[in-house]
Amino acid sequence: MSLTLRPYRADDEPAAIDLWQRAWQVAYPQIAFARRVEWWRGRWRDDLVPVAAIVVAERDGAMTGFVTIDRTSGYLDQLAVAPDQWNRGIARALLDEAKRLSPRGIELHVNQDNARAIRLYERSGFAIAGEDVNPHSGAPVFLMRWRGATDPGA
Repeated sequence: MSLTLRPYRADDEPAAIDLWQRAWQVAYPQIAFARRVEWWRGRWRDDLVPVAAIVVAERDGAMTGFVTIDRTSGYLDQLAVAPDQWNRGIARALLDEAKRLSPRGIELHVNQDNARAIRLYERSGFAIAGEDVNPHSGAPVFLMRWRGATDPGA
């Protein structure tokens, strides 16, 4: 039952879309994410896959998580872990891989009411760098930043 990280493949799309829906539905049960799947599929295909390095976490051949990191800007758009795999180090492993892929720094937005994610990011060296509003939902978000490795070998 070891964890494997690997690059995203086109045939991962159905599992990635399903995992995104399940993870967000548990985090925000009051929102009907099933109604947003087609919107998300379009955003995934059009906005993320063309520009992001996407790393998939697998355990026993099943996708357990993924992270997207923009190859140019270092923007982390999505970090999702299957709810039944939470608290097993998958998010931390994916964040570490994102840092390796973007050693000059990473920025992300996180919903201000997502205390669980904020704690994870802070424990991983991110700091709140500002406030904003999510353009899709209107929810208040924090801009969080990891400044990058100071030692090129880190």
